[in-house]
Amino acid sequence: MTYSSHHSTIATSQEELESLALSAVPRQGRWSEEDCLWQSDCASVLVEFTDGYIEVLPIPTNRHQSILLFLYRLLFTAVELLGSKALIAPMRLRIRPGKYREPDLLLVRSAHDVRRQDQFWIGADLVLEVVGPDKPERDLVEKRGDYAEGGIPEYWIVNPLNETITVLQLAGDAYVEYGVFRRGAQATLA
Repeated sequence: MTYSSHHSTIATSQEELESLALSAVPRQGRWSEEDCLWQSDCASVLVEFTDGYIEVLPIPTNRHQSILLFLYRLLFTAVELLGSKALIAPMRLRIRPGKYREPDLLLVRSAHDVRRQDQFWIGADLVLEVVGPDKPERDLVEKRGDYAEGGIPEYWIVNPLNETITVLQLAGDAYVEYGVFRRGAQATLA
C-alpha cells in the first residue's frame, strides 16, 4: 500500500518502490539537461545526452582503460610543462545546448581556459576517444560529427581494433584526416 502526503510518497513494498523509482525517471525524449546532469552526478554510469535522449555508455574494459591511461600519462607530462590541462573521463563536454558527450580525454592548451567549467567543459582544443568493441561507429562516425559540430579543432581516434591512431583536424565544419598512425609510429598533433 502506498501512502501519500503533499510532500512525499512512501512505498510499502518492493514492487511499489520500483514503480515509484521508474515513475521518477523521465521517458526517452523527455530528459532535460538538468535531469541528465543530475543523473550522471548521482550514479556511477557514463551517459551522453542529445536533445532529450540519453545513451548509457558501457563500462570501459581493462584494455580500454589501460590504453587511455597510457596515453594520458604520455600527454600529461608534455602538456603540464606547457601550461595546458588534460582530463580523462568522466568529464562531460557540452557540444551545444542540449547535447553532451563524454570524451575519453579532453585537452585545453591553457589551464586557465574559461571553457573549463566545474560541472562540464564548454569546449576543448583536443578530444580523444578509444574505440570500443560494442559500437565502433559511435567513435568513428557519430562523435566525429558531434565534435565537428562543437568546433573542437582536433579529434584523435585511438582504434585498438586495427591498432591505429587517426588524427583529425577541423577544416570548416568537418574534419580532414591529418594522419593515420600505426603501431610503432609516432602520432603528432595536427
